[in-house]
Amino acid sequence: MTGSQQPTAHWRIILAFILDLITAFFVFGFLVATLLGGLTENGFSLDGWPALVAVLLIVVYFVIGKRLGGTLWKRLLGVRS
Repeated sequence: MTGSQQPTAHWRIILAFILDLITAFFVFGFLVATLLGGLTENGFSLDGWPALVAVLLIVVYFVIGKRLGGTLWKRLLGVRS
């Protein structure tokens, strides 16, 4: 059987999701905090609607990643959808 692909290991899928979530949280959290005034001396703090904006951006990241064939960490870890 030529062209058959092995299924991706479950640990890679889980690791890619966790790393994507952490990366998206810090990137979008910092971006929203910078734009909407949530920066602190220790990083950022989001409450109320700025936190909702950050969560929505994270969801959009995963939706766009799914449509484009994989998020950043899925591509880096070689996870096939």
